Amino acid sequence: MSCDQRTLLSKTSPAEVGGAAAASQTPMFSMVERGTSLLKKMEISVAEAEKRTGKNTVNMQETYTVYLIETRVSEGGTPATPDTLWRRYSEFELLRTYLLVTYPYIIVPPLPEKRAEFVWHKLSADNLDPDFVERRRVGLENFLLRVASHPVLSNDKIFFLFLTEGWREAVLETGFQDKVDSRLKSLNATFRVKNPDKRFTDLKQYSDELNTVISQLLRARAKVADRLYGVYKVHGNYGRVFSEWSAIEKEMGDGLQSAGHHMDTYAASIDDILEEEEHYADQLKEYFFYTDAVRAVCRKHELIQYELELAAQDLAYKKQQKEELVTGTVRVFSLKGMTSKLFGQESQEQRESRLTALEQNIQEGEAALKQKNAECREFVQTAWEDIERFKEQKNKDLHEALISYAIMQISMCKKGIQVWSNAKECFNKM
Repeated sequence: MSCDQRTLLSKTSPAEVGGAAAASQTPMFSMVERGTSLLKKMEISVAEAEKRTGKNTVNMQETYTVYLIETRVSEGGTPATPDTLWRRYSEFELLRTYLLVTYPYIIVPPLPEKRAEFVWHKLSADNLDPDFVERRRVGLENFLLRVASHPVLSNDKIFFLFLTEGWREAVLETGFQDKVDSRLKSLNATFRVKNPDKRFTDLKQYSDELNTVISQLLRARAKVADRLYGVYKVHGNYGRVFSEWSAIEKEMGDGLQSAGHHMDTYAASIDDILEEEEHYADQLKEYFFYTDAVRAVCRKHELIQYELELAAQDLAYKKQQKEELVTGTVRVFSLKGMTSKLFGQESQEQRESRLTALEQNIQEGEAALKQKNAECREFVQTAWEDIERFKEQKNKDLHEALISYAIMQISMCKKGIQVWSNAKECFNKM
């Protein structure tokens, strides 16, 4: 039994917040929408990262990274002094888990990777590597901006507390961790739903395919980066050879020296190029991780659909029991039916008592089924609205990212052509 759509019922009340954030502008994350009241009133940024050493929960020494969150509320058009606080990556994880459980019908923005994946051999996979920490800082800022720009998530009180003050006790008091356990235990509902909603089935399949495609794209980019690094470093060898050659040539020396200089400059530019490439790769990685958030919404719908079907089956069984009791006809073998044959029929008073109890159970079952139907309709309506919003965001972001990546590659090739053109001019003058 699939559920129909219903008018959106808001599950959150806007928090009494003083605003939210138009974060520091990084070109790769310029697509974040700033239409919510939070982002209109408050600037949000993750300004810096800092390595610290301390003891963990089992009293062992550890080195970890903390990130400085800055929020600045505009007061009467004049920016106020920014408020700052430090958060660990694990706190961002706790916040996202809370959002996933509290808003199961929303595609919650993903966090940047905890450890580097899809790396090329010159890029460190160490999660304390300064370059990786910097990329993760940008990713965490993007996560906050994504949440702050969401029409529902931006109004969450716990999210606002995360940005402005102590929040851990408040989030634990919500009891969301109990829901996490029950959510994990119920994932096998996927295999038991008899009539799944085709829209969510198709969405789940699309998410799986998108995950595979982006994964292949990232792996291919890492291989290309390896080869590209080698090509650029070979130009460094050209530069060295031309420079050494110029030392033993009198007439050709200046031309060889100039050509070698062009080659050296070109070879040195590879680090900046691959660093810029890594920013575009991070944009693709965000949507690689987004696919898990999409699948989480689909799984939640399967669970709701499964509970709806169970309620319908339970009500049908109770009505069958009532029919058998009224007509005295048992459709299928039952222990009670066999007991009646062995020990005689029950009295009229017993039958009436059972009938009354069954009628009460049927009424409760009908109410439960009605509630499950309403819950399912509401979930479909709210989830599909967010899915449509996500699709629009995804198409826009990936369109801009891929075009920017293509432009960067074209520019890089033009620089290579220019280097050899310059070298040709040097050779012509010899």
